[in-house]
Amino acid sequence: MRTVLVAVLTGAVTSALLLGSAGPALAVPAPPPNPTDGQLGDARAQQEAAAAEVGRIAALVASAEAELERVGVLAEAAGTAYLAAEEALMQAQEQADAAAAALQVAADAVAASEARIALFSRDSYMKGSQLSTTAALLDSAGPGELIQRAAILSYVADNQLDVLGELEVAKVSQANAESAARAARDDMAAAEETAEAAKQAADSQLAAQQGAYEQVATEKAGYEAQLQAAQIHLLELQGARDAYQQWVAQKQAEEAAAARAAQEAAARAAAAAAAAAQNDGGSSGGGSSGGGGGGGGGSYVAPTYGRVSSCYGARWGVTHYGVDIAAPIGTPVYAATSGVVKRAGAATGFGQAVYILGDDGYVTVYGHVNRYFVSYGERVSAGEQIAEVGNRGQSTGPHLHFEVHSGGQLYSNQMNPVPWLNNRGVYIGGCGG
Repeated sequence: MRTVLVAVLTGAVTSALLLGSAGPALAVPAPPPNPTDGQLGDARAQQEAAAAEVGRIAALVASAEAELERVGVLAEAAGTAYLAAEEALMQAQEQADAAAAALQVAADAVAASEARIALFSRDSYMKGSQLSTTAALLDSAGPGELIQRAAILSYVADNQLDVLGELEVAKVSQANAESAARAARDDMAAAEETAEAAKQAADSQLAAQQGAYEQVATEKAGYEAQLQAAQIHLLELQGARDAYQQWVAQKQAEEAAAARAAQEAAARAAAAAAAAAQNDGGSSGGGSSGGGGGGGGGSYVAPTYGRVSSCYGARWGVTHYGVDIAAPIGTPVYAATSGVVKRAGAATGFGQAVYILGDDGYVTVYGHVNRYFVSYGERVSAGEQIAEVGNRGQSTGPHLHFEVHSGGQLYSNQMNPVPWLNNRGVYIGGCGG
């Protein structure tokens, strides 16, 4: 009996020890904050409101971007028209200068004829109206004067009336030609003045739209910051709720584990007590034996590399004379073909541009460049870096404006550059062709 009591006490102690060892498993961390459903709902509402405002302002930004692109194309076209008018004025001035030179030759001829007739008239007056041809010749001072007077008399006899008529016609023609040349030059000057006014108006409109775009873009950035703050706040609250739920789950799991450990300890203690009782009975009654225990890089190249953002063709009532290739500022710009630099530097509409007259007779234009590395008269080879992509002039973002002109013209005879490149084995993508 004493042995049984010892076994029971031993099992009780063992059970207590096992339960004590399970105690630390219940020592879970203090519970984290548990946001209320109202707090989570308010945070979601704030996020949705901020997202809606971002969506609204994003639509305004997209509209402003489209309008900025439109006025940018118009400003670029106005700049091109101004260059063409300026070129036409120069040509008209050259024609007027040439006409003036030709008229000067005609005026000299008229003056010479008038002088010859005046000489004859003076001699006739001084010699008397009855001076005969023979007398006039015999009155000559020498052979030289004799020949001269004979020529004058013959000329007057044959052409006197015709010469007088031709003099009047020549004077009228001279006056008409001078008037026409002056009118042409004045018309070209007026056209240049009109083009300059249109360019200034387009530039002003572009600047105003740029300001409007920057304003809504700034507002968009502010609303995006509000949306981000609302999203962070919601994530923080949701994270706190998730952490609390994980804490509850962990606490429940540890409590269940402790309960299972206590049950197992109690079962082992009961089994030990039963085994002790059985052993005690066997030692007093003799008999049975004990059981075992349980264990437990050619001739033509692409001018730059990027994304084609605008194609050649009519847009908003004007013509976009080139193809725009969007790329980061500083991206290299290459000569599309070998040739001679005809212009490099400031260019109306383009900010800065490079014009190259190719060996094939085509002019290639590289506009809005940030920096250029060539100068007038310099010879360049296809693929040679001549500039870098920029955002100067009437530009709505970093890109290269690339044009091709036929006939060696710098400011006219523009053609679609994409098919021109494709026909020479260079493909930049976009715009078809």
